[in-house]
Amino acid sequence: MADASGSLPPPSGSSSKKKSGKKNKKNSLKAARCEIPVLKGVDGNAARHDPAPAPAGQASGTSADKKEKRLHTKTSIPDPKPLTSVVSTATATGSTSSGSLQTTASEGKPAKMSNTGNRGMTDESADFPISEPATTNPASPSSTQVDGVLGTDTPRTEVSQKAGTAPSTGIDYADALKDGLKESGRKEGTEENVEDLPVEGAPEEPAEKPTKMATLQFHDNTTRERPSNADRDAKREKQAIWDEYPSLYFEGDDNELAQLERDRANAYQAAGIRFAPFNIPFQRRLQTLAVLLHSLSIATTVSFFFFLCAIPLFWPLVIPYLLHMLLSKAATDGKLRFRSERFRHSRIWHFFADYFPAKLHKTHDLPADRKYIFGYHPHGIISHGAFAAFATEALGFSEKFPGITNSLLTLDNNFRIPIYRDYILSMGLRSVSKESITNILSRGGRDGHGAGRAVTIVIGGARESLEAQPGTLHLVLGERKGFVKVAMRTGADIVPVLAFGENDLYDQVCPKTHPSLHKLQMFVLRTLKFTLPFLHGRGIFNYDVGLMPYRRPLNIVVGKPIRVTKRAESDLETSEIDSLHALYVKELEKMWERYKEGFAPERSEEMQILK
Repeated sequence: MADASGSLPPPSGSSSKKKSGKKNKKNSLKAARCEIPVLKGVDGNAARHDPAPAPAGQASGTSADKKEKRLHTKTSIPDPKPLTSVVSTATATGSTSSGSLQTTASEGKPAKMSNTGNRGMTDESADFPISEPATTNPASPSSTQVDGVLGTDTPRTEVSQKAGTAPSTGIDYADALKDGLKESGRKEGTEENVEDLPVEGAPEEPAEKPTKMATLQFHDNTTRERPSNADRDAKREKQAIWDEYPSLYFEGDDNELAQLERDRANAYQAAGIRFAPFNIPFQRRLQTLAVLLHSLSIATTVSFFFFLCAIPLFWPLVIPYLLHMLLSKAATDGKLRFRSERFRHSRIWHFFADYFPAKLHKTHDLPADRKYIFGYHPHGIISHGAFAAFATEALGFSEKFPGITNSLLTLDNNFRIPIYRDYILSMGLRSVSKESITNILSRGGRDGHGAGRAVTIVIGGARESLEAQPGTLHLVLGERKGFVKVAMRTGADIVPVLAFGENDLYDQVCPKTHPSLHKLQMFVLRTLKFTLPFLHGRGIFNYDVGLMPYRRPLNIVVGKPIRVTKRAESDLETSEIDSLHALYVKELEKMWERYKEGFAPERSEEMQILK
């Protein structure tokens, strides 16, 4: 920075002249207290410093101890490309021995200041600073503010940002600045011509309407694309699903579930197997016993039958029973004989349902004057959820859907197993054959033609049981349309049912990792119409090895009924069958989308429809 400094005459050798020089310097500093800014001129190229003429009546060669002095300051206008400047100068009149204060501003260079060797810093943040002169203490370093410049030893004084009239001279700085801009022909800080500026009093032109942007601006200076039509349609469809299906919650006992987790965490472990503690509550022992009896029902009933056959004393009873079993039509005649409501309401089934625990969720009302076909998905390994919800009253089916008599359907071969057939007939199970479904939905009921009756079909069957893997939901449904044809023949409405957690009850060998074993299972399925999944679960007294299902929540959700109009066999059209089947699949997808976050939070993939 270029400094403008005051010079002192060379000493004359006498002490009196030295004292006089120091006194003159001190008086020069006092002159800063009475600064009078004067507008010198405007130049479009550079600022010029011309000393102001001495006032009339004052000699040019006054003595050094004269107190009255004038301080001319130069005000600079900060600009990235300074084209104009307003210059005012201040010099202290008197002899050459007096101190001088001078600031300069030139094109492209900030203002400089020098005051007897003390250097200042230029503040270019003020657009047009004008302020009252600051008082300077003669005994301290200078604190005078010139063009926003302060001495380094004192704090900055407040700078006014308002352009107006200087109180000491009455000169309008705003008008002077405007005149200077006109001379330069440019607008300050821009490349616009002054002639292009709007005239005062002229009506303002309306601003152009902003064009529509393809992005939305946010407060964090980030942008995102506007949602497309497909995104809006997907959001609208999702909202429609949420409006159509109500919110459902798992109503399990949090304390009991927490206790189960603590027991698993604190279980005694040996050889990688966690054993259940001895202090298990008696209620949970009964739950395990109920599930164990049902899981071993086929093995126990067949073993008991062969035990009776081994005793000749029981032969007179065994032979008539075998004849009755072979000739009986109870599983297909639709009369619901041997159905025991007392057995269905037994306390043992409440223990069975509380083992997992299992819950039945209702989403829509089902009028009792209609007939229904419930489609249960997925099959799982043994379909424990379907048995608890539709073969017993443990989950309160008759309370949630009053006036409807439901029958769970199973393979016709199960009714050829001695004693076991009587067990499932008393639970209300019937054959899944077309004859059985037609008879149940066409006979009996309120009107004698099946009104108020319902059947539950596990549509995926044994083929779907081979796809049962924890965390997945593979439904073998793409080519299965027989239940739609039966619904059209009988006029029964179709109700989709989705069981969240059914596939999590067992672990089985994955078909992808063991393809040879999977081929063997498929061969048995095609030959014998049933399959043997290679599975494992938990044990009676341990949590890792056995044939008992895991204690994992089961949530059976009953969806929205699909209205079906009764058609004659000759009037069945393929297009209508396909339309109803697609609508049924769509309802299943809606149920999955609506409840997967609450009932399947640990899923490994989304639901898939297989052929």
